[in-house]
Amino acid sequence: MTTRGRAERLPYCLLLLLATLAALLACGGGGEAPPPPRDASREPGLQPADERKVVLFLGTSLTAGYGLAAEEAYPALIQERIDRAGLPYQVVNAGVSGDTSAGGLRRLDWLLRQPIEVLVLELGANDMLRGQGIEAMRQNLQTIVDRLREARPQAKLLVAGMRAAPNLGADYVAAFETSFRDLAERNGGVLLPFLLEGVAADPALNQADGIHPTAEGQRIVAEGVWAALRPLLE
Repeated sequence: MTTRGRAERLPYCLLLLLATLAALLACGGGGEAPPPPRDASREPGLQPADERKVVLFLGTSLTAGYGLAAEEAYPALIQERIDRAGLPYQVVNAGVSGDTSAGGLRRLDWLLRQPIEVLVLELGANDMLRGQGIEAMRQNLQTIVDRLREARPQAKLLVAGMRAAPNLGADYVAAFETSFRDLAERNGGVLLPFLLEGVAADPALNQADGIHPTAEGQRIVAEGVWAALRPLLE
């Protein structure tokens, strides 16, 4: 059996469980650290925007492009597609390794200074990996959307969903995975059911930790995100 064949037989959840420790270390550890003092010049996603409206990617190491050059992360690849399509938008990558929904919420006020037209919300995976409560995650994500709408009433929402490891229990898995759908439906947003569709559990498309996409994996992620995002921009 080929390596690819073995990967297809391994369930996503098994590889996720094996990779959890490495992922947590790569993403900044297993605990909630207090937010550091803010420095706008160093804040992820706070590069000065030009005259174009902003597509803000608020997420984790998956969005930040952990282990890769900045131009290989899927938000940068989305910018290339936007430019080729001649659309007047600037992508801002506000992905931070290790971020939870609470961390994203803490950073939001700084990010809302920009003329955000679309928010791509990719948070929750680290909440799940740390076994944190679903209700708290739901509240954090909803508060992010509420604050976005207060500051930018016209802004559109794209929710990037994730899957949960089954060792957390059937109730947790079901509640976690439906949280993203509920968030999108409740707020008139678009749901991308699984950000890592076609990439998760494939060793050829993931780095050695088994959870962060390679450059090729990021290209596949970008294809899925672009399919969901482009109608919002047109």
